[in-house]
Amino acid sequence: MKAMVWYGKKDIKINDMPEPSPGPEQVKVKIKVCGICGSDLHEYNHGPVLIPHNFIYMPERKEKYVVLGHEFSAEVVETGSKGTRFKTGDRVTAYAHIFCGNCYYCKKGQHNLCHSLGNIGLSTDGGFAEYSIVNEKSLYHLPDTVNDDMGAFTEPLAVAIRAVKRSGMKIGDTVAVVGAGPIGQLVMMVCLASGADNVFVIEPMKTRRKIAEKNGASFVVDPGKSDPGKVIAELTSGLRADVSIDCVGNQSAFETAVKVTGKRGRICIVGISVKPFKVMFNRLLAQEKEITFSNGYEDEFSTAISMLSNKKVYIENLISARINLKDIVKKGFKPLTEDPEKNIKILVYPFAPPIKHHQEKQ
Repeated sequence: MKAMVWYGKKDIKINDMPEPSPGPEQVKVKIKVCGICGSDLHEYNHGPVLIPHNFIYMPERKEKYVVLGHEFSAEVVETGSKGTRFKTGDRVTAYAHIFCGNCYYCKKGQHNLCHSLGNIGLSTDGGFAEYSIVNEKSLYHLPDTVNDDMGAFTEPLAVAIRAVKRSGMKIGDTVAVVGAGPIGQLVMMVCLASGADNVFVIEPMKTRRKIAEKNGASFVVDPGKSDPGKVIAELTSGLRADVSIDCVGNQSAFETAVKVTGKRGRICIVGISVKPFKVMFNRLLAQEKEITFSNGYEDEFSTAISMLSNKKVYIENLISARINLKDIVKKGFKPLTEDPEKNIKILVYPFAPPIKHHQEKQ
C-alpha cells in the first residue's frame, strides 16, 4: 500500500509498505479522507514535537518513523478475531487517543490523561495511508447523514467541543476566540450552537476573518489594525468577555486572551505551543482571572458526530483544498506552512481523486 512516512523534520516520503493485519481486538480500515492537522504541521516543520522517543505501542519498530494522520473517515475492511462491534463495509471514524484503560485516569473516563497516553498518527501509524489499523474500542460509526469529508472533521470538532466545555462557557456568555484556524473556527461555531450571546473572533489574516464572519462570528477583530482589548471593551460596555479561548498557543495569543477577558473571566488554552512563554501573574491575580487548559477530548466524539449530522456546524467553508496522497507535501504541508492566509484545512484522499461533497447549508 501507499503511505506517507515521517522520518524527521522536513523528511517525509511516500512509500510502498505492506498492508497491515489486525490483531484480535483491532480493525483494519480503508482510509477515505484524512485532514492535515496543526499537529501534523508541527511534526513536519519542527518534529519530533509530540512523536514519542519510544514507540511503546509499536515495540517491534526499531527505526524512528511513523505514518502521520489522525483526522480521518474510513471503511471497515477486516475485523480481528475478537471483534464484535463492526462488520465489513461499516463507515467509521477514530478516537485518536490511545489509552491503556487500566490506570487511575482511564478508570475515571479521563482517557486524555492516561499514564501511557499515545495518539494515532504519532505513537502508531495513522491515516495518511491507504489502510490503517485501529483498536476496535477507538472506532465510532458514522451515520449516512455524515459524509466522508464531514467524518474527517469529527476529531477536530471533538477537540473544539472539549475546549468549550473546559472553558466553562455558559448560555448567555460573551466569548472571545483568539485565532481563526480550523480549531478556532470550530470553537466559534460550537460556542454559538451552545448558546453564547456573542462570539468575537481575533484573527490577523483577512481570509480567515472573512470565513469566521460567514460562519457566524458576532464581530471580528484584526489585531494588526486595532487593539482587541479596547475593541471588545467598547462592544461590551467595558465588561469584556466572560470567556476567552486561545486556539493559537503562543505569547502574543495568550496576552491577547488576557486582555480581552473581563474580571473573574475564564481563559482556556487549547493551542499547542512549540516555545515557552511568560505568564503575567499580577494582572491575572488582581482581576481573579482563571486559566485552564484543554487537551484533546474525553467523551466528546458522540457529540461531535451528532453536531455534524444535525448541521450544527458547517465545515465546507473550512476546506481549502482536496488533494491526493502523492501530493501531500507539495500541495498540503507546504501551502499550509507558506501561505496560511489562503489555506485552513486541506483534505487528503489516499485512493480515488478527490470528489467534492457539499454539505447542505443550514
